[in-house]
Order: sequence, then structure tokens, then C-alpha cells
Amino acid sequence: MFLIKSLLLLIIDMDVQSTMLSLGTKMPNFSLLGIDEKKYTNNDYLNKKGILVMFICNHCPFVKHVNEELVNLTNELMEKNIGVIGINSNDSTQEKYAEDSLEKMKEYASELNYKFPYVVDPDQSVAKNFTAQCTPDFFLFGDNQELFYRGQLDSSRPGNDIPVTGESLRIAVDSLLENSDPPNPQLPSMGCNIKWKIGEEPEYFLNIKG
Repeated sequence: MFLIKSLLLLIIDMDVQSTMLSLGTKMPNFSLLGIDEKKYTNNDYLNKKGILVMFICNHCPFVKHVNEELVNLTNELMEKNIGVIGINSNDSTQEKYAEDSLEKMKEYASELNYKFPYVVDPDQSVAKNFTAQCTPDFFLFGDNQELFYRGQLDSSRPGNDIPVTGESLRIAVDSLLENSDPPNPQLPSMGCNIKWKIGEEPEYFLNIKG
């Protein structure tokens, strides 16, 4: 029954929302290879005022919808000494998701002028440790590496005619830098589900449909 449900969920590309990991959660450890063939770990960001962890990919229309603003916003954050990393956890070994391969990641990052490290999560363990659910999915941690904000970039979605401004995440960053409380409410991101390896999906994904 488990495998049947797994296959049914993966046959359909679903639009899903963030799991909304509890605020204050310590950032999970990670050590991931970037498209520049360098290793990036959470310890690389200990001297930063914060770190924005983004689960993104190449093929998802929700990510493509916000890419221009992502580039602008992340460039601004890095100038403010906030670390940024983009993680692609999709299983590109599945033929229909070959666009998310490491080679394609290099092409996309070059075309879009990503300045932040773009890394691959080949066994999907990092996505699971963050309870990442969708692309894009955003996690902003403070200088103590405790979760300060998670959820949407802003309220824009493909087709809803709301401009992409990064408003929700920008408010969170401002609050973090001003040593204010985390913004409330925080709304979940929405996007394509992470493309899990068949039979290795996390429980929180399988429970979407009850």
C-alpha cells in the first residue's frame, strides 16, 4: 500500500505548501557540493548576520516566476552580510526531471547570474531534515542559526497577477537585522513538490493526501 501511494503521488506533479517548520529550530547540518565543485556547509555561515536557505530547482514554473526577484534580493542580502544558499533536492535521475541535473544547474545559474552558491542534495537528506516540501521553499535563520522565518517570498503566484516584490521575505530580513521579533503571521510558500526518489518519500509528503 505504501509503494502504491508513493507511485500515485509521484505520477502527479502537485502544487504543495511549506510544512512551516517551528520557529527557533536550529539549522540542520549540511555539507553539499556546489556547481563550482566546492563543498558548502552550515559552518561556513557562522560569521554571518543570518542565512537564507532556499530550496529551488530549474524546471518548476513557481521558481521561474520569481527568479528575477530572487537574483535581486539575494544580491542585496549578501551585501548586508546575510549568507544565501540555493539547494536543488530534486531527483534528476528520473527522466522527466532531467532538467534538474547538475550540468543543467550550471547552465541555469550562468544564464540567471546567480551569485549565491547553488548546490545539489543528491540523497535528499538535507531537504528532509529541513522538512522542505516545495520549490521554492524559504528558510531564514538568524546569526545564532535558529529559524526566524519560513514560508513565502511574497503573495505572487503564476497567473494571479500580483507583482513579484519579495515583500514577505524582505519584511522578515528587515526584522532580523533590526533585532525585532519574527514577523507574524508567516504564510507558507507554494510551489511544485520536491521530486522525491520513488519509495523514499518523507512521511510529511505522503501525508499530504491523508
